[in-house]
Amino acid sequence: MHRRSFVAGLGTLWLPSLARAEAPLAENPFGLGVASGHPSPGSVVLWTRLLAAEPTQPLDGTFTVDWTIAEDERLQRVVRRGQATAEPHWAHSIHVDVNGLKASRPYWYRFAVNGRESPIGRTRTTPASNESVPLLRFAFASCQQYEQGYYAALRHMADDELNAVLFLGDYIYETSWGRNHVRHHNSGRPTLLFEYRNRYALYKSDPDLQAAHAAHPWIVTWDDHEVANDYANDLSPTDLDPKQFLAIRAAAYQAYWEHMPLPNAMQPRGASLKLYDRYRFGNLAELFVIDDRQYRAHNACHAELTRDRMLIDCAERLDPARTMLGAEQEAWFADGLKRASARWNLIAQQTLMAEAARLTKNDKRAFWGDGWDGYPAARRKLLDAVAASPVKDTVVMSGDVHSFWATDLKQDFSTSTSRTLATEFVGGSITSQGFSNERIQLLRRNNPHLRYGLGDAHGYGHIALQAKTATVSFRTVDDVRNPKSGIATASRFVVEAGEPGVKRA
Repeated sequence: MHRRSFVAGLGTLWLPSLARAEAPLAENPFGLGVASGHPSPGSVVLWTRLLAAEPTQPLDGTFTVDWTIAEDERLQRVVRRGQATAEPHWAHSIHVDVNGLKASRPYWYRFAVNGRESPIGRTRTTPASNESVPLLRFAFASCQQYEQGYYAALRHMADDELNAVLFLGDYIYETSWGRNHVRHHNSGRPTLLFEYRNRYALYKSDPDLQAAHAAHPWIVTWDDHEVANDYANDLSPTDLDPKQFLAIRAAAYQAYWEHMPLPNAMQPRGASLKLYDRYRFGNLAELFVIDDRQYRAHNACHAELTRDRMLIDCAERLDPARTMLGAEQEAWFADGLKRASARWNLIAQQTLMAEAARLTKNDKRAFWGDGWDGYPAARRKLLDAVAASPVKDTVVMSGDVHSFWATDLKQDFSTSTSRTLATEFVGGSITSQGFSNERIQLLRRNNPHLRYGLGDAHGYGHIALQAKTATVSFRTVDDVRNPKSGIATASRFVVEAGEPGVKRA
């Protein structure tokens, strides 16, 4: 089904306002589109959110929303239908847990309310756990700062043939920054629930983002900008009072759940939302989606108090008690890898995992305190679990750093002869600005396990997984400032089964 049949274009309408009067249903109540996610062999989550006629005001009352899912794009071979209630408490968002579906096949779905119908979306269930799967395809993406470019990459992603989209964080940005903006937030930093809701609504008004959601199921995790830049657990560099920050985090987490295709079982409880999860795709792959924000230790040596968060000779950085995932998630991850039994392990996570040491003017090694380099003992624990898994082929897909990377994940990053345990790929950014390509190449020269790097480019990663190979392509748009931009493959890599590490395809 072609992407243009999914979405009608929309203007930029959703601006924060302190007005709290209630408004009736919009003429187009499905103005934020439709989405699906959290797929399994027999189920999927369907999502939409109703809008008010006055976008700056909350919608009046509750609504009964009809939903239909079918085996064909005309919705004639209906397999399930039902009703859901859109409530003010959850911003009139709908999360339908559809069960009783067949494994490894596409479905089409639609919502309706008061005689008005949504666009038709397409989704796909995962293969049965014991199914022999010859090929899987995923796109992985992150970092879509609304002001810094258009979502042409997502327009092209919508036309890809995929099993799922893996979105790895920074779906929204809470602050305005960068240069040469092509559009604007038109509001300041959100800290209240209705402000976060309006920020999501602004981003989701983009027709290319809607098209990518309507074309594929999405599997999502977050990074920091869904709440506050570089936050760690219960504080951020701009919110050093844990009580105050947790109130902000609770608002941000609720708005995140309200706007993502997540199951009802994942509804947040205050400032807590258990997001990490595991997916199986037949006998070919198990996917571990992790959360390295909610449970992590604070930045070492009070790096949150410094402007650039760089650590030089910081003893606390090496403390073995420091965690990125928290004890419960670490145990879940290690147990899952220990029991893994598919051909490949896939890990979807937020930020560059390989060590990326910078050299200072006096030849000291400096590390970015907010990433995995600020938590090397936690990284070693994760990679030890990878090494202990009976499945010996692992690919890590990462985001956050606004550049493309292909890296060898080493048992010991200090020596190039150390054993390579897994292969990592960072899929650039959809729009968010990053370092120049010159700085990227300098970082590569100081870190030989960083096998490839590309700055000054935007797009996403694509992985085609087969029994003996994982082929990864970096897809880059020609011009992020052009909403009609074309796209090309900047580089392609292959990981061969039994031989972890980066190879050019």
